[in-house]
Amino acid sequence: MQDFATFEQESQALGYGEVLERVWQANEEVAIHTHPFAVRALVVEGEFWLTCNGHTQHLLPGQRFELDAEVPHAERYGPQGAVFWAARKYPPAA
Repeated sequence: MQDFATFEQESQALGYGEVLERVWQANEEVAIHTHPFAVRALVVEGEFWLTCNGHTQHLLPGQRFELDAEVPHAERYGPQGAVFWAARKYPPAA
């Protein structure tokens, strides 16, 4: 698996301006919500389930996911919680 610096450089080269580590507690659930930014992420520890458009993905370390801005989704984290690196890309101001 790549390191954080490589993920950050790769993401910035794709136009993602903010890259951070997200840490989630065991068995945490986040109800349906949206974000004002697009995200590309890499799971580095634990597991979680991402539900979007009626489809649920079970994500494990080494797997990636992407979401466009303003896409409704829900999240559920496993018994060990989860850690993923997230790159955010905000849409241009109108």
